[in-house]
Amino acid sequence: MSKLRVNAFTLSLDGFGAGPGQTLQNPLGVGGEDLHKWMIGTRTFRKMVLGADGGTTDVDDRFTVSSFDNVGAWILGRNMFGPVRGEWPDENWKGWWGDNPPYHVPVFVLTHYKRDPIEMEGGTTFHFVTGGIHDALDQAKAAAGGKDVRVGGGVSTIRQYLQEKLIDELHLAVSPVLLGRGENLFAGLDMLKLGYQCTEQVATALATHVTIKRG
Repeated sequence: MSKLRVNAFTLSLDGFGAGPGQTLQNPLGVGGEDLHKWMIGTRTFRKMVLGADGGTTDVDDRFTVSSFDNVGAWILGRNMFGPVRGEWPDENWKGWWGDNPPYHVPVFVLTHYKRDPIEMEGGTTFHFVTGGIHDALDQAKAAAGGKDVRVGGGVSTIRQYLQEKLIDELHLAVSPVLLGRGENLFAGLDMLKLGYQCTEQVATALATHVTIKRG
């Protein structure tokens, strides 16, 4: 059965999913790159995102590998697609990842502003959804062909799906970094009341991997 998943989403110790002040030059915000050290060195990340050889094949890599398993479509908030705000000024911005993004399946980007789909190399097509989270999920499930749909973030997008009890499983990597400010994933959410519970935790030198599922 198809699931709605969050995988390899990194949080700081104080609960923030990205640093403040996202810009074109600083896509993860101030201090945001420090969150992702656990993944950046893995063989899977280096191959799929950087197109490079080498990297670790440890527990961190295992979680990175599983994050791509059985994913037939993605959902992203607009900030995950790029730093552009408001109306799309032109068609030039096509995401952070160059001509061949690491998704290789349809990606549905939540936005308030219409834009035509963008077909990229490697099987990724960005679709821009103005009808909200339920519309994006319906389109993503249809495109996934029975496989899972992965919510890539950001924090606001994940929170919206959690509030609606739509996410079946979350894998969070808690990094030993304090950001101090930003957008907090769990602020104001009663995860127990929403029906979620922790089912697994595995610690490595660079992160504590936590799996949360809805019963």
